[in-house]
Amino acid sequence: MKLLQASFLPLASLGLLLLPELALAAGAGPAITINTNSGGELSNSEVYTGLKLSFLLSSLTFLPSLLMCATCFTRITIVLALARQALGVAQTPPNQILVGLALLMTFAIMGPIFNEIYTTAVVPYTEDQIGHQEALERGSKPLRVFMLRHTRESDLKLFTDITRTEAPDTPDLMPMTVVIPAFLLSELNTAFQIGFLIFLPFLVLDMIVSSVLTSMSMITLPPTVISLPIKLMLFVVIDGWSLIIGNLVKSYHV
Repeated sequence: MKLLQASFLPLASLGLLLLPELALAAGAGPAITINTNSGGELSNSEVYTGLKLSFLLSSLTFLPSLLMCATCFTRITIVLALARQALGVAQTPPNQILVGLALLMTFAIMGPIFNEIYTTAVVPYTEDQIGHQEALERGSKPLRVFMLRHTRESDLKLFTDITRTEAPDTPDLMPMTVVIPAFLLSELNTAFQIGFLIFLPFLVLDMIVSSVLTSMSMITLPPTVISLPIKLMLFVVIDGWSLIIGNLVKSYHV
């Protein structure tokens, strides 16, 4: 519970990364004074604070997209789903369990990054210590560093060509419109590579079982009837879920 509470606020603030023009426009307008029905007036600072809160709440609508595209959630979800398919159990564990496990792992892996965004960008911004542009730069820096660390250069070049963006001198200056899709493509590629390695031993086991049944002239007996309990037994003996989850976490810490 503490992990979820510590990660939710910085994760929600990531929505500001998709609203730079809107945030800058809010700070560039003239001073506003609003008359209330009771005859009182709201000060400029109160209106300014209200606008910032509205932008923060609006950014929550982008939270699911950011969670899937700019964090390790994509790789973890795909690998867990492929592991389930390799075992041959279609809906066990169910999708809700896999997504929940992937979400908790995402908070655990991205926790330091979320905390850095919260302390360096969100807190100073809400306390009026920095402006919109500086908050955007501070908040995007840790996330950009994380994504670039796990993004292939070929994918960066691909989306640089697609968006017709001039390649900067250093990768740290890459715009988020290039970094996020390149990171997502790299995560998909890595997830399928890991999935292939998980599938391989189970595929060999299925082939062995099928060959044995064919040699015994038991053609009418589906090989999965025999191979499924064997695969489940082996997966439990080697503590398969712990191996997969442990190596997934290590893949982001190297």
